[in-house]
Amino acid sequence: MDPLMILDVLSRWVHVGTAVVLVGGSVFMRYVLMPAASTTLQEADHDALRQQLMARWKKYVMIGIVLLLASGLYNYVKVAIPNHKGDGFYHGLMGTKILLGIAVFFLGSALVGRSAKLEGIRRNRARWLSVLILLAGIVIAIGGLLKVAAKGTPQQIPAPALLEVPPEGALLG
Repeated sequence: MDPLMILDVLSRWVHVGTAVVLVGGSVFMRYVLMPAASTTLQEADHDALRQQLMARWKKYVMIGIVLLLASGLYNYVKVAIPNHKGDGFYHGLMGTKILLGIAVFFLGSALVGRSAKLEGIRRNRARWLSVLILLAGIVIAIGGLLKVAAKGTPQQIPAPALLEVPPEGALLG
């Protein structure tokens, strides 16, 4: 297998896997953990749990953003641009996906951060986490559409030499 193809596959796995972890973790927190904690814990215990969670989750969010940016840039420059030259539909949707992804990164960072200017977002954590999940869902939907519906120049994968058909008459001698 071509080493560059291995890198292409690994980059795709990193991109999709990181998105799964971050979006799945966000959905779990918003729709499972937050309601359970607010109905079960006293306010002081709830605050202590939130501080511990955000300190741990922040590491995943920041590393995840770096991995998504790096793998996304690689996938776009190395794979998408060569296969979709002049395809306005593809690049328009990709641009939309990137802009929405930046909004998701901003909200994720704001929700785990400590900036006093973004305290309003953290005070309304449930609302903004729901917005983040909705935007992330749209980003995933656009990515799926681009992968399936957008037609690019198909990559030619060379057949192994053993499977090549000999020219007509070559076996007759």
